[in-house]
Amino acid sequence: MILDSLNNRALYYGVSPRMQKAFDLIVATDWASLEPGTHELDGREIYANVMDIDLKQRSDAKLEIHDRYIDIQVLISGDPESFGWSERRALKKPLGDFDTEKDIQFFDDVPQTYYTLLPGQFTVLFPDDGHAPMVGEGHVRKIIVKVLR
Repeated sequence: MILDSLNNRALYYGVSPRMQKAFDLIVATDWASLEPGTHELDGREIYANVMDIDLKQRSDAKLEIHDRYIDIQVLISGDPESFGWSERRALKKPLGDFDTEKDIQFFDDVPQTYYTLLPGQFTVLFPDDGHAPMVGEGHVRKIIVKVLR
């Protein structure tokens, strides 16, 4: 898991072969003008989910994992967004099987810790990161950029 400001994005270009391109697309796109939904940025290798959502209580946010994609989650505007986090290997309470088509599995474990994202910041979540996003009070516009590993 990485938490940082978009101003420092160049520090993470080497994390994955597609990371620099993903960050370049993030900073070059006018996210405020895009409709909510899925937008392909580089086919299915890099795509974004644009979301206008109400944040939820910690108890309603379930930890999730992915196998094929790295998430870059960016808070575009709105209230601070918190994330629950636990190592994938510590997750013991699956809520169903892994959905290979959607590249996701949910867990009912309690996160080890929480951290908060402010507008202009991002978090990178790898397949080894169990994460429970969209925690807090209020409304946000955020993007989840999916980067094929």
